[in-house]
Amino acid sequence: MSLFSSFRAPVVVSAVLLVAVTEARGDGRFRLDLEAGAAWQERNDFAVPGSGGTLVRLAPYDKGPSAAFRGTLTWDAGEHWSVRLVAAPLSTTTTFTPASPISFQDQTFAAGQPLAVDYRFNSYRATWYYRFPSAGAVSFRGGLTAKIRDAKIALTNPELTSAKTNVGVVPLLYGGVRWQAAERLAFDLEAEGLVAPQGRAGDVILKGEWALTPRVSLSAGARLLEGGADNEEVYSFATFVYAVGGVSIRF
Repeated sequence: MSLFSSFRAPVVVSAVLLVAVTEARGDGRFRLDLEAGAAWQERNDFAVPGSGGTLVRLAPYDKGPSAAFRGTLTWDAGEHWSVRLVAAPLSTTTTFTPASPISFQDQTFAAGQPLAVDYRFNSYRATWYYRFPSAGAVSFRGGLTAKIRDAKIALTNPELTSAKTNVGVVPLLYGGVRWQAAERLAFDLEAEGLVAPQGRAGDVILKGEWALTPRVSLSAGARLLEGGADNEEVYSFATFVYAVGGVSIRF
């Protein structure tokens, strides 16, 4: 929970400064979304290597919550086209004492010794999407995302340390639907994901937004992040559920 203490003050100060600047200038083609909240580890299973490592399930030891932050910058490049950039860090640390030895990357972590598992799954995304014309309260958008995955699983006990890292680019489908329920109130459903033989990835959020001014709004909602891969090198599947709040600023 120390992450909240480290990042809360800078995020709040930055948001206040951006609100002040936004109200004074800008043509509204850019939008910055700052999101913060809590993430619960509903599932986090892994084995390294996937074909011979010990299967470890982290959720029974520590479901969380862990601090979660995300930043999204959107540029309305044309009448219907937009570009979206996302930085979504995620990290957890789970400590437990295994009842039996754990084989991880050809090393054996002994039973009966405290073990710390550092899990990291940072995501950086670039999306190009189309905003479909709409004459009513409901609007749709859809496009493609290129996602950079920065993943790490590290095990540490008093005698050993071993880490498995992976950085790669993953294509995702992107879509969203927005309902302008009232002049100041809107509900937004946004999803990214893809299923392939190599694995799967999904990220879905449903949130409500309340406009404080024409350019500044507050939001609250729930997010589901899920995915993983199953191959000879690694078996890893995780599910995180988030409760989040945020501020959206147009400039």
